Amino acid sequence: MARIGTAPDQRPGLRAYEESIGLPFDDMVGRLREILGVRLVGYIGGVKSARSVSVWVDGQGAPGEKDQERLRHAFHAAALLRERYDAVTVQSWFKGMNPSLGDEAPARILREGEPMEVAREVLAAAKSFAYIG
Repeated sequence: MARIGTAPDQRPGLRAYEESIGLPFDDMVGRLREILGVRLVGYIGGVKSARSVSVWVDGQGAPGEKDQERLRHAFHAAALLRERYDAVTVQSWFKGMNPSLGDEAPARILREGEPMEVAREVLAAAKSFAYIG
């Protein structure tokens, strides 16, 4: 796992939170695609086609409201993890069985659960991994 440094004066995770709520949807999905890859973003967003993700990034369309929430929560967790780890590690975290989440993959939990119900669990697991290890 490759770690990357963070600015010592920045509150951990604050930038990830601010960007998750403040970025326009197309910009946020573009950044999420850079971290997780198009297939994983599509999976979390409930589509099978990489083309759908490209349409979102180009600002030519958007998924339904719940899927937008899922993707914003995924971005929050991914950006938080990206402060400490490289993109490959973040992708592995989203795909792998997570003991903090009942051995389910965070991507699956985000895709299948009610966004507001599962977001807290996924973010807690991301913080635990990022800051405790």
